[in-house]
Amino acid sequence: MIRTDEIFDLIGALKTEGARFAVATVVRTVSLTAAKAGAKAVIRADGTIEAGWIGGGCARGAVLRAARAAIADGRPRLVSVQPSDLLQAGGAVAGEDREGIHFEKNLCPSQGSIDVFVEPMLPRPELLVCGATPVAAALLGLARRFGYQALLAAPESAQLDSEAPDLRLTAYRFDDLPPAERYIVVATQGSGDQAALAAALRASALYVGFVGSRRKIAALRASLVAEGFDPARLDALHAPAGLPIDAVTPEEIALSILAEITAIRRRHDRAPL
Repeated sequence: MIRTDEIFDLIGALKTEGARFAVATVVRTVSLTAAKAGAKAVIRADGTIEAGWIGGGCARGAVLRAARAAIADGRPRLVSVQPSDLLQAGGAVAGEDREGIHFEKNLCPSQGSIDVFVEPMLPRPELLVCGATPVAAALLGLARRFGYQALLAAPESAQLDSEAPDLRLTAYRFDDLPPAERYIVVATQGSGDQAALAAALRASALYVGFVGSRRKIAALRASLVAEGFDPARLDALHAPAGLPIDAVTPEEIALSILAEITAIRRRHDRAPL
C-alpha cells in the first residue's frame, strides 16, 4: 500500500502537470470497515484510483461517483455510507444530499459506516489578457496574487517586458488552447482591437471583457455583426469591462475587472448543483 508521504508527492506531481483529479480522505468510520480514518486515495477524472486506499466495494462505488462529480463541477463532497437501519434512524435516504452530506447505503455484510471527504484538485483558473498596454500589465501583475495562471496574447513585436506571464501567445488565435476555467480580457486599447475581440469571442471562456469606451464597443459590435458574428454572443460581452468603481488609473481599472471576474466565479461556485 502506498504511504501517505508518497500520496502527497503524487498530488504535487499531478498538480504540476495540470491534471484534473480528486483526493478522497476517510474522515470517520464506525464498526467494521476495511479502511480507517486518515486513509487516502487519488482519483482520476475517469473515476479510476491512481493510488491509495479507501476500502472495498462497500464504499468505493459511491466515492468514485462523488469524485467524478466533484472534478466535473469543482465542488467538494462529504459522502456518508451507512447501513439501512442507521439511514432510517437519521431520517436519511440513500442518494439524498442533505446539509452538505451525500448519503449512500452500505449493502455489505459488515454493515459498517464510513464518511469520506472528496476534494477536487483542478488546474488554476486562467486569465488570458490580450494586448501590450498598461492595463494589461496591471492585470497580469494582479492575476498571480489571486491564484490565476496568467497568459498574455500580443504580437511578438509588442510583448510586455515588465510582467512575465506563465505563457506568451504571439497571435490572437486561441483554438489550440486546452480546456480550462478561462477568463479573457481584451485590453488592446486601439492596437488590434477587432482581431483580439473576435478571437476572444470565438474561444471557450466563462468571461470575455473589453477595455474601451461605449462608443468604441458599439462600433466594434456593428463591425463584428457585419462579419457574421451572432449578436447573442456579443450580448454576453462585458463591456466596458469591470465593476463601476470610477476607476481612472490602469491599476484601478485592472482591480475593477478582476473584481468583476471574481464575482462571476463565486456566483458559479454557489450555484445549485
